[in-house]
Amino acid sequence: MTVKNLLLLAIPGLLIFSCGSDSTSVPKPRAFPKIIFPEKGYAEFEEGFCDFTFQAPVSADIIQDTAFFDEVPTHPCWFDIYYPTFDGRIHCSYRPIDDSNNFEQLKQDAFNMAGWHNKKANYIEEMLIQNEQGVGGFAFEMRGPAASPFQFFLSDSTNHFFRGALYFNTQVRPDSLAPVYEFVRQDLMKMIETFEWKN
Repeated sequence: MTVKNLLLLAIPGLLIFSCGSDSTSVPKPRAFPKIIFPEKGYAEFEEGFCDFTFQAPVSADIIQDTAFFDEVPTHPCWFDIYYPTFDGRIHCSYRPIDDSNNFEQLKQDAFNMAGWHNKKANYIEEMLIQNEQGVGGFAFEMRGPAASPFQFFLSDSTNHFFRGALYFNTQVRPDSLAPVYEFVRQDLMKMIETFEWKN
């Protein structure tokens, strides 16, 4: 028997022997990237361009808006609370209530802007707000693949109207964003609970 014949017999035998192994390949479970959350902490929001205060997250930056669609914002108290760790923003805008901006009109605009997300949201939960400082309003929590998972407005219904909307600069994936959203949601609730008009 030649070496060639021996190899021809040995190779199939090795293949059969190797296939009889008890080890089974199992695919790795699906996972999401690890998120390093910044340490929780709050500081008083005391910007001179706004007539209110609240507890702002120290893990975020306050950035005043200087342009709104290539125009100057209608009031200097327009700003973003920017989370560099998550590339997310709470867009904040303030309007004084006057003849050109009455409370009912501003309130309806806030409901309409939240309702616009109904195209993608599975469900929108509306929550009545009344904090210990006497500030009232509504919060809107969007469930499902909506662009903004949380919006709210606060007002005294006579002089002041403040609105906030949370957005993340990423593709909307509610499951993978859930831990980040929950982290920011705690900051939003702290902001709402401690919000107070200066005059």
